[in-house]
Amino acid sequence: MNISDILTHLGEDREHYFQAVAPPVVQTSNFVFPDLAAFRAAFSDELEHHVYSRGNNPTVEILRKKLAALEGTEDCLVFSSGAGAVAAAVLGNVSAGDHIVCQQAPYSWTNALLRKFLPRYGVEHTFVDGTDLDNIRAALRPNTRVLYLESPNTMTFECQDLAACAALAKERGIVTMIDNSYSSPIFQNPAAFGIDIVLHSGTKYLNGHSDVVVGVLCGSKAMVKKIFESELMTLGGILGPHDAALVIRGLRTLPLRVQRSDASARFLIEKLDNHPKVARIWYPFHRSFPQRELAQRQMRGCGGLFSVQFNTDSMEKMEQFVHRLRRFLMAVSWGGHESLLIPTVGFYGIPGKPEPALPWSFCRFYIGLEDPEWLWEDLEQALEVL
Repeated sequence: MNISDILTHLGEDREHYFQAVAPPVVQTSNFVFPDLAAFRAAFSDELEHHVYSRGNNPTVEILRKKLAALEGTEDCLVFSSGAGAVAAAVLGNVSAGDHIVCQQAPYSWTNALLRKFLPRYGVEHTFVDGTDLDNIRAALRPNTRVLYLESPNTMTFECQDLAACAALAKERGIVTMIDNSYSSPIFQNPAAFGIDIVLHSGTKYLNGHSDVVVGVLCGSKAMVKKIFESELMTLGGILGPHDAALVIRGLRTLPLRVQRSDASARFLIEKLDNHPKVARIWYPFHRSFPQRELAQRQMRGCGGLFSVQFNTDSMEKMEQFVHRLRRFLMAVSWGGHESLLIPTVGFYGIPGKPEPALPWSFCRFYIGLEDPEWLWEDLEQALEVL
């Protein structure tokens, strides 16, 4: 389907709700049945019928259809957070005694799921440098059930070869899943390379307005039905209809927003590239990025995230740089209208926390929808203190 058709029309049966342009928020917990035949049909398949909004809600259903179409998969589930979607995908495909292979630098709560939670139930894991397929191949065991990817990841943007990973896993009956939050469906569609489950923190680009927390799981009808009937219905980490309507609203402008962030990020990277206070830039399409060819083969663009290591020998000056920025907000996440930064120096000196692996002169930037020249003025004046 054409992306405009997906975002404007798919799933929106307007004749059922007064020809309204915006879908209604079906704010109900419960649904009634006109007769026993309808009652029995609904309980035979709650994924396809409306019984109770913990399962299938009409507003949420519209969102699911759009997201599945954007990722080129048969179906989709949405959750109350990205962490909830990741947990459901992983839990739905492992049992006690199983093993997971994961690329070495996943999202922090994915890391916590594998390191802290699953070992309590007899599920083992191995983290590997996924930039080399041989590392993944060497880590596989007879009891490996899941290969978990994040390509690119969201700090230093290492990539994995999606087609090669999918082929390797299929040979051994291993389920592949990927966090595709960095790229969004606009710039990368992992299912087209053979990946089984595509995950998103929809809080980021998909919603795009910094006002909803949402997780997305896209896959085959069989996979989605399995996870729906077990992890989603049992654990109940659902997305409510009001939040679903806000995400549908956000999707209307998804291509425009992501493309704007991408263009503005490239503009600022070009400015930073020649600055004497910049030691290194991390960005999948940057000329110095070691996996640039792979990134360009798998992705149509990068979006608004990039990282910079600054050329300074003073932590105090690095802190001054951060505090001089006025047009970038210091905050986690990304994908909204506002430009953000996460300075690694902020993680140094936290009581009871180990020092991070990344140096204190490292910052991750997200470039939002503001005027990029206006953002560069702010960066340029802050760089003077380094």
